[in-house]
Amino acid sequence: MTDPGHVNGTQRIAEVAAGLDAEAVVNVQGDEPAIHPSSINAVIDALAADPDLEMATLAERITRREDLFNPNVVKVTRNGRGDALYFSRAPIPYLMRPDMAERPFSWALDPRVEYLRHIGVYAFRRAFLLRYVAEPACAAESAEGLEQLRALHMGARIRTAVTQRTGVGVDTPEDIAVAERYLANECASELKSF
Repeated sequence: MTDPGHVNGTQRIAEVAAGLDAEAVVNVQGDEPAIHPSSINAVIDALAADPDLEMATLAERITRREDLFNPNVVKVTRNGRGDALYFSRAPIPYLMRPDMAERPFSWALDPRVEYLRHIGVYAFRRAFLLRYVAEPACAAESAEGLEQLRALHMGARIRTAVTQRTGVGVDTPEDIAVAERYLANECASELKSF
């Protein structure tokens, strides 16, 4: 439906957005098949609340230590206003402890530190989205394989809403079976409620 030469979903969304008369565009990435509507609304609300904001996204708290070290779990750290400072496949913020890399993990996550997993939902101001796709990939984006780093490189603010209702993401082939079970259980629960 879009140009097969696009290398990511943001380019595909921008191609469609170029022909729309809309102030904002929301991109729910395909690797989030079970995202809850309230989580999508949290991203939309974050963008709508600040007219100067160019972009918003979603995160959830990391509660499992092993997720800090899993490169398939993208981490985000943010400032006091809730704007993203950086996204990484590495643990951020880094834990200054001598046993940080110890496996199996015998230490607890520090409850004073906000450890967040990034979730693939974005809301863009349409004008910013079109500027974004016109820019080349930056070095950090290429190194980490994370397209949102281009927006930070461009100087954009990315408000990061935190949700507790994310469902389950699909980051590896093994995650497909987990997502299928999750969706089957969710559908069964919905049917029982009627």
